[in-house]
Order: sequence, then C-alpha cells, then structure tokens
Amino acid sequence: MNMPLRIALLGVQHYHANFWTKAILQSPDAQIAGIWDPDHALAQKFAQSYKVAFEEDRHALLESCDAVAICSATVDHRAFIAAAAKAGKPILCEKPLGVSKEDGEEIRRIIQAAGVAFMQSFPKRFDPVTQVVRDIVNSGDLGTLTLCRVRHGHSHGLNPEFADAWFVDPAKSGGGTLLDEGIHAADFLRYVFGEPDRTIAMISSGTLDLAVEDTATATFSFANGMLAEVSTGWCFAAADASIEIYGTNGTILLSGVDIASRSTRETGFLKVFRKDRGWEVLDIVPHFKTGVFHEHVAWAFIQALKDGKTMPTGLDDGLRAFAMIDAAYLSARTGQVQDIVYPEPSQ
Repeated sequence: MNMPLRIALLGVQHYHANFWTKAILQSPDAQIAGIWDPDHALAQKFAQSYKVAFEEDRHALLESCDAVAICSATVDHRAFIAAAAKAGKPILCEKPLGVSKEDGEEIRRIIQAAGVAFMQSFPKRFDPVTQVVRDIVNSGDLGTLTLCRVRHGHSHGLNPEFADAWFVDPAKSGGGTLLDEGIHAADFLRYVFGEPDRTIAMISSGTLDLAVEDTATATFSFANGMLAEVSTGWCFAAADASIEIYGTNGTILLSGVDIASRSTRETGFLKVFRKDRGWEVLDIVPHFKTGVFHEHVAWAFIQALKDGKTMPTGLDDGLRAFAMIDAAYLSARTGQVQDIVYPEPSQ
C-alpha cells in the first residue's frame, strides 16, 4: 500500500465528511486524492473549503487513489461501494450500512465478490470511555446486569432548515432517528453486552411532522434476562446522562457522549457506583466532548491499511447492528415483540 495513502472521498452529503477530511489532512500517513459527489457544485464547494482537488470523473478518481471513504446519502452507499469494489479499493463507509436489509445483503455480496477490505463507521468503538465502560461490565463489579438505558440524540430537528435535509427523506436515508441515532446505540449494546434476541419499539413523528420519525424508543431483551432501552430523538433541548447501566452490585452513569449532553457538564462524565466502595468519578473525558470524535474512525481506517491488519469494525458489524434496528421498526409497525433475525456471518 502506498504511503501516504491517497484516499478518495465519494459523496459529501453527510456532514461527517468534514470530520473525515480534517482527519485525513492531519494524518502523516494519508492525503486526499480528490473529492467527488454526483452534485458537482456541492463537491467543488467542499473541495475548495479544504483546498483539496475536486474530480469530475469518478472513474478517474478511483483509478488514481489507494482507498475510498464514502460519506454520501445512505441510499447511495451501495452504488458507491460497488464502484470502489470494482476498482479493487479498500472502503470506509458511513453508518448505517444501507437503507434496508436487502441493501445490506447486496453490499455484502459486492464486497465478498471483490475481496476488498471494508470498514463500517461506528465511532463509539474508538472513544476510550466506551472501552472503560466495557471493561467495568466485564469485570463483574456490577453483579448481575439488569438494565441498560441509552439515550442518544440532538436538537437539530428544531432548526427550520432541518426539514429540507436529505436524511428526513426515507427514500434517501432508510429511516428517521431510530436508524440515524439508534444505530450508534445498537452497536454500543453489541460491543458491550453481546447481541439481544428480541425487541419491542414505538416511533413518533408527532413533533416535527416529517415523513420519518423524530422520536423513538426500543426495548431489547437478552438471553440472560437483561433489558436495554434505546431512546433517540432529534428534538432534545438538553440532556445529561446518555448511558445508564444497572446491576445488582453497581451502576454506571455516562454523560457527554451525544450532542444533547455534550454542553451539560465539564467534569464528572463517568460515574461508577459499587456497593463496597460507593460512588467514584473517573478522570476521563469522552472524545465526543473534546470535539474530536468522528475523526478517529478515519484514523483507524488509515492505521489498519498501514499495518495490513483487519478492519476494527467490519461488514458484519454493520449488518448485525442494522438487523437490530430493522427488527425494532417491524415491531413499531406491528405493535408486537419481534425476534431479531441476524444474518449469517460473512465468509
């Protein structure tokens, strides 16, 4: 693999393209090969703002780069992945994987047929505070785990221009806040606790009256009896704790890890209670609070390519987190508890 890596950015519809571009420009091991988007005017404006090259010809850009980062509208993921895979380039793709389960399965077929490296963007995995929480859970200090609550969201829905964004169009995004924000929670649950087996959910578009939901709740059940509540929204004026974990011997409270809670406090983000020790405030500041969060996804992608290692988050992570959200949508439509149907592991 060439060093520095020449990374092409396909699609800049998603705001996270800004963070990835900054990360690539700051990396000594990578550079921007060029910016392409089907909206050439948007791509030119984006490229000019970062003083990088705009490329009108997608094929030419794919031929000249070493790897591809896709930050388009979700509906375009499949086509852009197919183009990058055909060119034999490693791929970093924004979350969620696709707009539907069928979309994800076709993406898997494309990736497997091409044999290219693929990384799904799940930035919570790269925040050290997530690893600390996982380590505490795995230590057994909390006793029998009973309940986890994840509240994840923001207030951007209260801005008038939000109603014109591509991600409130279900044909382009695949869903509303349950998918957009809930996919972060789904991956967090999988990473920390393993996979739940059932879910029941409710969604509402009553606040913004959009074609997709602006508020959602889903409860996931695990084989060991633990429950996990996921609450997401685009209209949270403010919040504090984003993640709560309860066990028979202890509790974890974590704040500052979503937009709604980022400005609430400056210290004491992670609090842990153990029966034998009482409350302890851990001296750690979440990456999300520092403002350098999504960049770590791009840096991890670059590092894996540099070292020739397996991507830290892959195709199956994207597929299986999507399966959790897909089952929650089915529950919301039917009003019934749904089994989560996970895809078979990729070969």
